[in-house]
Amino acid sequence: MTSATRDTAGWTPPQDLLARIAARAPGYDAANAFCVEDLDELRAAGYLRIGVPAEQGGADLGLRATTVVQRLLARAAPATALGLGMHQVWVQAARAVSARGGAFLQTVTDHAADDHLLAFGVSEPGNDAVLFDSSTTAEPDGDGGYRFTGTKVSTSLAPAWDVLSVFGRDDSGPEPRLVHGFVLRSDGHVEQGDEWDTLGMRATQSHGTRLLGVHVPAERIVRVLPVGPNQDPLVFGVFAAFELLVASVYVGIAERALELAVSAVTRRVAADGSSRAQDPDARRAIADVRGAVDAVSMQVDSLARSVDEGDDLGARWFPLLVGTKARTVDAAQHAVDEAMRIAGGSAFRSTSELARLARDVRAGQYHPSTRDSAARTIAASVLGPLP
Repeated sequence: MTSATRDTAGWTPPQDLLARIAARAPGYDAANAFCVEDLDELRAAGYLRIGVPAEQGGADLGLRATTVVQRLLARAAPATALGLGMHQVWVQAARAVSARGGAFLQTVTDHAADDHLLAFGVSEPGNDAVLFDSSTTAEPDGDGGYRFTGTKVSTSLAPAWDVLSVFGRDDSGPEPRLVHGFVLRSDGHVEQGDEWDTLGMRATQSHGTRLLGVHVPAERIVRVLPVGPNQDPLVFGVFAAFELLVASVYVGIAERALELAVSAVTRRVAADGSSRAQDPDARRAIADVRGAVDAVSMQVDSLARSVDEGDDLGARWFPLLVGTKARTVDAAQHAVDEAMRIAGGSAFRSTSELARLARDVRAGQYHPSTRDSAARTIAASVLGPLP
């Protein structure tokens, strides 16, 4: 690839590409298949590099601009946006670390600059602590590297990742430590499951991943942290990017549901010949959805801008991030439910776009942070921790 090809000034998904992505979405969903063509076309268009600095051939988009890209993708194909968005979470986490003076995630930026697809190996069965503890074993090799053994779940991009983040717990010393590193597909000793047969978000193909003593050398270990909550730049970078980029996908779903609802009421005609768009009940419902979508989209935009600008929100960061994500998912589900009601019986067909959105939007309640987890974090910030 020539430097001229790699040099981009800003980045927006081309409309014809979005149209092709939207056209493929029903097929991926019906076949429970990974969005291979979407990834191929987006990679060729420079999508994997949108957050990479211009001097490395990227579009230099910050978190705020990337949330806009994700909203546009989600309006076309929510599962594609959610799955490929995991790559963007790592890229934006690296930007946040760099902006705060850290260089330990430069390897992430370098991989993205080379169009390598990055994925997360974080979630584990039964582990509600997420980044603050791990059931995966990290065994030191004596030379600064580690061997990781354990099971990860909901590994989006499982069939296609080039680089997988892993973390595990090292209990070999006086105090347990959490070790973060990166596995390459060529390392081997990683086994993909075949259990992703879900209600929605099917094209993410977020299969489980078994780490079979995979070795990560010292140069690919990026952070060793204490067990438990902390505000290390890695944790903040990943947390902020994940919560807001996931939320942006659900903003996109809500926006698309509203578009479909407006289209439905505009087309429908009552027995007296009047447009359904003149029905006071339909107008009130549309106004309610528009207000809900506006509220959460502005929250996501505002917080993403604060991350980009390095605002110091201190202890307020985590309650704001988890609250925004949880409220956005609730608003999106409300928008889709109202859109289905307004659109009428045609929306109930399994092949309708609204029916697919109704299934996809339900996945939001399972991404960290859940509504209950968010409520606990917010309550602790106001009332203090439980004894």
